[in-house]
Amino acid sequence: MGTLSEHDASVRLEAFAWLERNVAVHGDVLPRPLLAQGFVFQGKRVPLVGPQGIFKPAVLDNMPLSITTAPDGPYDDGLATDGLLRYRYRRGDPQHPDNVGLRRSMQLRVPLVYFLGVARGRYLAVWPAFVVGDDPGCECFTVAVDDSSRAAAAVREAGASAGEVHEAEGRRAYVTGIIRVRLHQRAFRERVLEAYRNQCSLCRLRHPELLDAAHIIADTDPCGAPLVVNGLALCKLHHAAFDHNLLGIRPDYVVQVHPHVLEESDGPMLRHGLQGLHNSTLILPASRRDRPDPERLAQRYSSFVAAA
Repeated sequence: MGTLSEHDASVRLEAFAWLERNVAVHGDVLPRPLLAQGFVFQGKRVPLVGPQGIFKPAVLDNMPLSITTAPDGPYDDGLATDGLLRYRYRRGDPQHPDNVGLRRSMQLRVPLVYFLGVARGRYLAVWPAFVVGDDPGCECFTVAVDDSSRAAAAVREAGASAGEVHEAEGRRAYVTGIIRVRLHQRAFRERVLEAYRNQCSLCRLRHPELLDAAHIIADTDPCGAPLVVNGLALCKLHHAAFDHNLLGIRPDYVVQVHPHVLEESDGPMLRHGLQGLHNSTLILPASRRDRPDPERLAQRYSSFVAAA
């Protein structure tokens, strides 16, 4: 079947190490300009993404380094029937070099990076990813993901026997399921914060590391879809207050604070952080289509009224 060249293995190991360092700094959702800049290997720049979804940097010979799914892109990538991920062929020719390169990476079980688009120009980075199936009928590949701690081992094991790989199938199916959950969570957060211009909709705090995407209707509820209209950008203080019904938001976007909180006397944080919000108006997204759904707000506000 063949093995992975020492040069190819070294590039992938450096790519995985670079990702680990940058995720530690930026979080696991990375901006496209950073990925396009990439790193330097033996004096040559190695981008991690390119114009096409299946990307092979010039320093590699015949197999891609990464695959990318753009948010709202032209390809119907998504969940396969077996719970793994589906990735469409590059359009035009099943024998296009990009598609052939992915097939070769499947045959040698070569680890890739999968960048899953969660918002414009922002990607959830997952690695090592493996092409584990090829379906010419639907012109798509099946992709599984392993734990990032296994990345270096995956490079060493490229070209391993089918029996060795079979032992990893259960683990990879489990990790891929976790990735699917993370993808939905990160996509919801990125799109909500983008809609609210990266500020708390109650106090205007603009530090993204202190902001959450709060569900109006909990994601465990059938009506709690991860849609921007079911979300609010809230700082961590106001997210907790909202979740615990210390404040509520009426369907007309007016903020109400719990009567008991209004009666308390406990310093400037209480006065300015909570009491001062009573009867204020929610800071709304510029686009009307992203504004909170009044029906969902009404449903949630009824819980606040009951608690108050």
